[in-house]
Amino acid sequence: MKRSLCFVSLLCLILFSSACKKGPATLNLLVWEGYADPSFIQAFEQAHNCKISASYMGSSDELVSKLRGGAAASYDVISPSSDVAAMIVRSNLAEPLDLSKFPEYAKLSAKLRDSTLVKSNGKTYGVPFMWGPNPILYDTAAFSTPPDSWSVLWDSKLKGKVSLWDELSSIYMAAQVLGYDKPDPSHLYNLSDAELDAVKKKLIELKPNVRKYWTTGADLTSLFQNHEIVIAMGWPLNTNELRKVNFPIGETIPKENTTGWIDHLMISASSPHKELATEFLAYMIEAKTQKLVSDVTHYTPANPGAAQFLTPAQVKSLHLDNPDAYMQRIYFWQDVPRRAKYNEIWNEVKAAQ
Repeated sequence: MKRSLCFVSLLCLILFSSACKKGPATLNLLVWEGYADPSFIQAFEQAHNCKISASYMGSSDELVSKLRGGAAASYDVISPSSDVAAMIVRSNLAEPLDLSKFPEYAKLSAKLRDSTLVKSNGKTYGVPFMWGPNPILYDTAAFSTPPDSWSVLWDSKLKGKVSLWDELSSIYMAAQVLGYDKPDPSHLYNLSDAELDAVKKKLIELKPNVRKYWTTGADLTSLFQNHEIVIAMGWPLNTNELRKVNFPIGETIPKENTTGWIDHLMISASSPHKELATEFLAYMIEAKTQKLVSDVTHYTPANPGAAQFLTPAQVKSLHLDNPDAYMQRIYFWQDVPRRAKYNEIWNEVKAAQ
């Protein structure tokens, strides 16, 4: 009898110890830089007695590669952009959402909310989160007048002073310089072999001017701060970070316009914490949270209600005063049917001597 009691006591102790060791749940994110800042993450952690662990991706292809490479179960929440969102849905890598659990969903920008990118067979697999352009960033001390065209990157005076993103956006940009976005900007995402060959040649011609192909936002910020470069294709996040340290950074959308992105938040189909992940997505699209994310990234929030928490100057800066007009300057990324071919061309550009 004593032996049985001892065994039961020991079993209870083991179970109790195991529960203690388990602790708060950890929600794992694979997202773009700026999307897991403590300024808005800590409030969720405290309210839900959980931990947020974020990994950052440097490109859409990196996200897809990790999800398809068997790491999907390692992440609960992902932030795919508009170029791979539909692919992730088609590949059954995302969990369909119960929209009744998102009180703010109906308040999101109708243009973004009604997009078919994250919808399939009557189900919705993601919520629009942030959106913005891939603008020209430049050191204002190096330019007497702001650059107004992507073609300035090829100026021989800028030898070794240019940086491009190590991502397919650089292909889109060169295609714009060659006029392949006329008359249909969506053609940038479905270039022919001949057009891709011309883009490759154009980008190889640019190589003497390229100091480095940057892979993360932190890379690009450092390149400017260290005065290694004076101009680049970048993100508004870089502009925001450089202005905080009083670096003379300028940002512009050139006369050719530019490509851009709509970032969504999705729940990984393999997530072990789907309920908590749902609550996280609901929190991230709340107007107050969206304001805080914009403070960090300088991206435009998908929830226009964020404007009520911003100053008039901030509203204008984020283009919430007239988002439709701003969107006309941005060719939002789309699904690229021949993405493997685009990546092949880009790798050939980087390998060229």
